Amino acid sequence: MDGTVLVADDDRTIRTVLTQALTRAGCRVHATSSLVTLKRWVEEGRGDLVISDVVMPDGNGLEALPEISQTRPDLPVIVISAQNTIMTAIQAAEAEAFDYLPKPFDLPDLMKRASKALERKRMRPTAPRDAAEGGDDLPLVGRTPAMQALYKLVARVMNTELPVMITGESGTGKSLIARAIHDFSDRRNLPFVVVTPDDLGPIDGPAQVLSRAGQGTILFDEVGDLDEDAQARVTRMLDSLTDPAPRILSTSQLDMQKKIDQGDFRQDLFYRLGGVTIPVPSLRERLEDIPSLAEHFLTRAERDGLSPRRLSDAAAEVLRTYPWPGNVRQLENTVQRLMVTGAEEEISRTEVEATLGAPSGGVLPQAVEGEKLSASVARHLQRYFDLHGGTLPPPGLYQRILREIELPLIEIALDATGGNQAKCADLLGINRNTLRKKITDLGIEVTRRRKLM
Repeated sequence: MDGTVLVADDDRTIRTVLTQALTRAGCRVHATSSLVTLKRWVEEGRGDLVISDVVMPDGNGLEALPEISQTRPDLPVIVISAQNTIMTAIQAAEAEAFDYLPKPFDLPDLMKRASKALERKRMRPTAPRDAAEGGDDLPLVGRTPAMQALYKLVARVMNTELPVMITGESGTGKSLIARAIHDFSDRRNLPFVVVTPDDLGPIDGPAQVLSRAGQGTILFDEVGDLDEDAQARVTRMLDSLTDPAPRILSTSQLDMQKKIDQGDFRQDLFYRLGGVTIPVPSLRERLEDIPSLAEHFLTRAERDGLSPRRLSDAAAEVLRTYPWPGNVRQLENTVQRLMVTGAEEEISRTEVEATLGAPSGGVLPQAVEGEKLSASVARHLQRYFDLHGGTLPPPGLYQRILREIELPLIEIALDATGGNQAKCADLLGINRNTLRKKITDLGIEVTRRRKLM
């Protein structure tokens, strides 16, 4: 890798890590915590690549991109940000960023993107400058790789003419994705028409749909539910489109290829609807986003007039490990119930388990009398797998299981030894430093007291 990289971030650790990594890769690096300094370097003609944070002490990195673009049109910019929502990805794309990565980022991945940025011309804009206004309340929240890939794909297809099919389980937010594609595109001031099978029932149903949509956007909601006659009408309608035509979007929670193979869905219609397919991950595939989503719903409920509440760490852990067959919609409904059914400011683990009906997301159930621990664990783990309806649980299961067993084991051992960490380590048969690290990592509060035993 060869070139000069300008790094702008107010976090000294990040500046140091990037400087060392880029220097080892053969680059020259100028690092700063000031957006003003970065812009001065750009004006002076320094740098072949910019890596910039969004929130800086003296400005916003995204807002500075148009100025950088005007000053140095061929200078690629990689945006890194802890503000991990779809709006950050959209704003980065519309502001002509070469690439966008969420914090915390994977350093080898960033290095690959930096190498590519130094070799290629910068990415062109995909949306008008004012497309991001008013979108801070979109509940498309998440920093997991699956969601970041989704954000980028949405930003890329925003202003293309290609039809888009959005797939995913019920409750994952497919309609939100469709609405975002419309609301942040150059058609946002035109009609957005959601079409259901009932709308296509009358003979003139397709004509009425086209009349309502004009040059806006048509969304065929759950297109896999269309019967044979409705499919034929939609196919003829799409074949009759002439420029200027409406944008065509569709959603489906069904396996469309399976329906085609079974003869239940027209292949020619699938090709007309699926120019680009956007798969929306289930909540089980992005468990680490659950606390952020829950906080979003809590904040929104408070803004709507409900008394403020917050999740305890134990309550958040229950939410994170629950399988969520109803996905984001089920999580939202659960948080809404928690907001109105409790009086305490802090939401407890017991309250969450009661609202969910059972501690289904946890690991250890109540033991059956006389049952060995291994049998109890095996019984629950089998139930955990069964709750996923034939699909595999999210990756990282081994560490999640160990964590849920470790936490109560260490807490009970500490209680039995009166909070004496030396005795507790001896009881557990582990090194005292290891115990201290686990106490810190698991967030266990230790209280020293005299144990009467």
